[in-house]
Amino acid sequence: MSDPETLQDIDPAETREWIESLEAVLEHDGPDRVRFLLQRVLEHGQAAGASPPFDPTTPYVNSIPTGQQPEYPGDLEVEERLQALLRWNAMVMVARANKELEGIGGHIGSYQSVATLFEVGFNHFFHAPSQEHGGDLVFFQGHCSPGIYARAFFEGQLDREQLANFRQEVDGKGIPSYPHPWLMPDFWQFATVSMGLGPLMAIYQARFLQYLQDRQLLPRQERKVWAFLGDGEMDEPESLGAITLASREKLGNLIFVVNCNLQRLDGPVRGNGKIVQELEGVFRGAGWRVIKVLWGSAWDPLLAADRDGALRRKLLEVVDGQQQNFAAKSGEFFRSEFFAGDPALESLVAEISDEELAALARARGGHDPTKVYAAYHAATRAVDQPTVILAQTVKGYGLGDAGEAKNTAHNVKKMSADDALAFRAQFRVPISEEAARKLELLDAESLPEVAAYLQQRREALGGPFPQRQHPALPLPIPELSDFQSLLDGSGKREISTTMAFVRALSVLIRNKELKKHLVPILADEARTFGMEGLFRQIGIYAPDGQKYRPVDADEMMFYREAEDGQMLQEGINEAGAISSWIAAGMSYSTHGVPMIPFFIYYSMFGFQRVGDFIWAAADMQARGFLIGGTSGRTTLNGEGLQHEDGHSHLIAATVPTCVAYDPTFGYELAVILQDGLRRMYAEEESVFYYITTMNENYAHPAMPEGAEEGIRKGMYLLRTSDLESEHRVQLMGSGSILREVLAAADMLEEEHGVAADVWSATSFTELRREGLAVERRNRLRPEQTPETTFVQDCLAERPAGPVIASTDYMCSFADQIRPFVDRRYVVLGTDGFGRSDSREKLRHHFEVDRRWVSVAALKALADEGALPAERVTRALEAYDIDPDKADPSTT
Repeated sequence: MSDPETLQDIDPAETREWIESLEAVLEHDGPDRVRFLLQRVLEHGQAAGASPPFDPTTPYVNSIPTGQQPEYPGDLEVEERLQALLRWNAMVMVARANKELEGIGGHIGSYQSVATLFEVGFNHFFHAPSQEHGGDLVFFQGHCSPGIYARAFFEGQLDREQLANFRQEVDGKGIPSYPHPWLMPDFWQFATVSMGLGPLMAIYQARFLQYLQDRQLLPRQERKVWAFLGDGEMDEPESLGAITLASREKLGNLIFVVNCNLQRLDGPVRGNGKIVQELEGVFRGAGWRVIKVLWGSAWDPLLAADRDGALRRKLLEVVDGQQQNFAAKSGEFFRSEFFAGDPALESLVAEISDEELAALARARGGHDPTKVYAAYHAATRAVDQPTVILAQTVKGYGLGDAGEAKNTAHNVKKMSADDALAFRAQFRVPISEEAARKLELLDAESLPEVAAYLQQRREALGGPFPQRQHPALPLPIPELSDFQSLLDGSGKREISTTMAFVRALSVLIRNKELKKHLVPILADEARTFGMEGLFRQIGIYAPDGQKYRPVDADEMMFYREAEDGQMLQEGINEAGAISSWIAAGMSYSTHGVPMIPFFIYYSMFGFQRVGDFIWAAADMQARGFLIGGTSGRTTLNGEGLQHEDGHSHLIAATVPTCVAYDPTFGYELAVILQDGLRRMYAEEESVFYYITTMNENYAHPAMPEGAEEGIRKGMYLLRTSDLESEHRVQLMGSGSILREVLAAADMLEEEHGVAADVWSATSFTELRREGLAVERRNRLRPEQTPETTFVQDCLAERPAGPVIASTDYMCSFADQIRPFVDRRYVVLGTDGFGRSDSREKLRHHFEVDRRWVSVAALKALADEGALPAERVTRALEAYDIDPDKADPSTT
């Protein structure tokens, strides 16, 4: 079969008739009718065996023809002046910061490239939250923050001192380099500068907005989620990783704006290809609507005169690296390298000067407000399909010799006096030469008519933007007694802490006031965690409902999807699940509806896989629960190296707002969950909880009297030895290994005559944080009586004996509290790679089981001179421990 691209036109007259027919239909019935006819013709051709050529891309011109552009609703002249002011102030803030403080950094070129894309949005599309509108959610491209600050200054949200202290925050007068809600809690909505996170989070924010509306927790409004991205950022796997979800779930509320300026950090994005065409093919193939904004209005006459398509073909042929050249060099170069050699092209520009050609080469669609408005206007009217706008701009636009269209544009942080004057001239900035040389800021008072226009446009859209809201929305929190079944223990029945968590979740689901706020999130594996009962009880969210009869429909735990389903089951997709968790955890601010997300996952695939998202969640003040299931290095027996977690708690400790616990018993879990609900949803504290749970079954005792405070703070005395002995040790443990510690206490008493008290350490991390805070207060108040740490206060109750701690995590986990243990402290942990085997063998391999705890305790007593060393040797022999055994941390 011949390649359709190589076929010759054997009947040009017939071809022309087809084209004229389509043109007539287009004129009479519009583009929708043309699309319908073409689709039917293609279907008929395919059925007849004449498969059409596949091409996921369209010609390299604007998607919206000039004749279909809506009328621009604003004052273009005033908006041009406003944009010039913002460009100037954005440039000044970075340049002055680097002039006064060498190496402080920043980016001038990024905002200059994207300014028009932002300004059309600010002036005509971005709704602030108001009584009439819930507000749009905008993920701003992080490196462009100077432009957003410049606008906020002109609008009155920021003051001159803040702009003068760009990237100088320690004294409390400055503003951060990028969008950081933690540092500007009333301004930024989202943390976006970690490349790739913004697009993925935006998709799941749009999906969660639809989820809330489908569950009737929010009214249906025309709220949009916008994500402004760079073409270089699209190389990140996360950027494109969930785009099929957006089309599959028909997220018409989602708009991506990709600034296609060939901006990698040091060169063009794939200079041998065409990034716009590549992205168009990817997004169209994924089911998105693609709108290309490539050429400014100056190109319209040329394209209209391009009767035989020579110009369109040439635009498609030129690779990006060469196109960058055209913007960077002279009009003469553009003429000779692009138009020369083809009579049809030469005739198009015969009457155009080289100076005009130079301007034409830089006249990209992303710098033309009328073209950008047309694209936004079309995108915001999408109903059941996400939209991506591919906007072509010039990197470092307006920087001239300082960096326009150059590979160095991203690194421009300073402007010489001559460069500043050239910048002033290009954008006609109304500032004197002397003020321009001094890089002075322009404020609203100097240009009241422009400032009034800005205020009028923002008032029409609900007020200042961006802004982050903090409505007081406390929820009624259950009493601890509501979890009485967990507080009472499991009796003789053996259950896992994962099952205890499911029971606790069931208690919350039965709470009529809280139920609707719960958002269980799973990255598949619901049955692994024993959560299949939720399928029937609250349903799995599916915007189209359930169109099939599930195979397990006759079973009690049948699989149920529903449009108002409550559970989010994200498939094997931790990045998507954590993005859903973030969207739910921010809902109190973004939607004024507090939601309580529980993301349950394999602990090994948590922090180390999506740690960057978790850090962003902390920045954005997300609230909720992360449940690390099948946790610990030795609990998930048989799964081996890839699945066994011995370090997630150490990573969790690096996140300032993460409150992390490793409970052993159901009552501990109940206390922690209830306390987390209180802190986050009654007191509205911006923290989140990481709780590890296990799949190991054992009997759970009832809660000891008075244990609640210690559980919350991180440790409590679980068992006191009644043995009368001259030798005593303090044993500590958490999670699955606490039971080994309890068994070791029995061995020490029964076999060695050593009394052993046992402490449950629910959170070494919280103990460390409290200890460091006490140390700091003492250091700063040298003349006051020193405070003692909680660890010291606890151990003071049991003054005798060294302390031995054993956990299912690396030694560094329990070692966090070493500075606050004022006696000999020995730590056992699971350093090294995991193995596949039984739990018993794994715990012996990692040297954390009852035998190793007992030996460590005896050796600590021997080191203190309380016991002869030969007692330790005899114990090693009795427990069949080989002194020459390989170190598990290195094997």
